[in-house]
Amino acid sequence: MFPYYFYQLPYYGNSFPYQSGIPYERNDAFTMDERQPVHGQVTWTYGGPVTKCELPWSENNYMTAAVGEDSPYRCGQFIRLKNIQAPYGREIVVMVVDEVEGYPSNRINIHRKAFEALGVNPSVGVLNVEIIPASDSQMEGWGARLLHVVETAYPGYRMKEYHLLTKTRVSETTMKESYSFKLQKSHETLEIQGDIFYNPELNRLRTIQIREV
Repeated sequence: MFPYYFYQLPYYGNSFPYQSGIPYERNDAFTMDERQPVHGQVTWTYGGPVTKCELPWSENNYMTAAVGEDSPYRCGQFIRLKNIQAPYGREIVVMVVDEVEGYPSNRINIHRKAFEALGVNPSVGVLNVEIIPASDSQMEGWGARLLHVVETAYPGYRMKEYHLLTKTRVSETTMKESYSFKLQKSHETLEIQGDIFYNPELNRLRTIQIREV
């Protein structure tokens, strides 16, 4: 057991921790059904060397987050966050790497790099978002990394749907996962196929390919 006060300090002075004086939108559906999108807020942090999940804040290319102890999300799970104030919305996928005592269910503390990836300056401090569970397990791990690349490559587009096409071993040291993505912007729809190659033993990326189909 790791008492939280040992590594709570990085949340103060370097970030915007939860403050009871800041109003946030409650949504009872959040505690009833973790698969339903809800409105909430995110703050940011630089993180720390130790977490209750025993996962580093540098995991998932710093697309990481801390949730409240009463949150339906648990260590290692992925959550999609949508900046509802940005044109067409802007979404990222973050991994839960820590738990924070006293946080409400719909407030999430994310790494500063993830906060910036939502398209806002960290000086904003608190951002209203839509919290969308990445309940499809096929988008965890390497699939989530490929999803982030596609969203970065096509700014202004909304992710409409995505699914795993194939997962094959191409050699003794290389796995290939292929995904289909459908993006939408106003009346325009794009279909993207992405392939990601990685070494499963070393958990190391080899190459990523994306193309319009």
